[in-house]
Amino acid sequence: MLKAVIIDPSAVARGLLNTVLLDGGYDVVGATHTCASAMVQFIKHHPHIVCIAREQIEKEGEALSEIRKNWPKTLVFMVSSELDAATIQSAHALGVSGFIVKPFKADTVLNTIRNVVIAMVKRQRAAMAKAEEGAAGESAPASAPATPGGEPGAS
Repeated sequence: MLKAVIIDPSAVARGLLNTVLLDGGYDVVGATHTCASAMVQFIKHHPHIVCIAREQIEKEGEALSEIRKNWPKTLVFMVSSELDAATIQSAHALGVSGFIVKPFKADTVLNTIRNVVIAMVKRQRAAMAKAEEGAAGESAPASAPATPGGEPGAS
């Protein structure tokens, strides 16, 4: 089960998102109103997903860079009622993986998270396959000339 932390100054938004994630099969290990208090949950639980309100990213921008530095595999979702192209572009530059739009629609939220998780897994598998392919090419020993019996020569 994937663990999630919710950071949103609105108690109503935290509660709704908490319900959506729990109903979707996620384990919500923390829901808080500030990034500072969320860091305790990060240290304790090492969540796979964090849903963070846009206001918190703008207010506590250093927290997002700390999350990216200390938990690089955690998927970060920006939660906002307004998303424009400039906001999305700057959020991607900060390491945001996906976007959740308020007001929440359970199916949309769960599909968004699911699609980002699937895309991440595909990228990791492709990177692993490429690494294995590269390692196989590098680990092939430079063989000595073979003798007629098929064994490496020991001249």
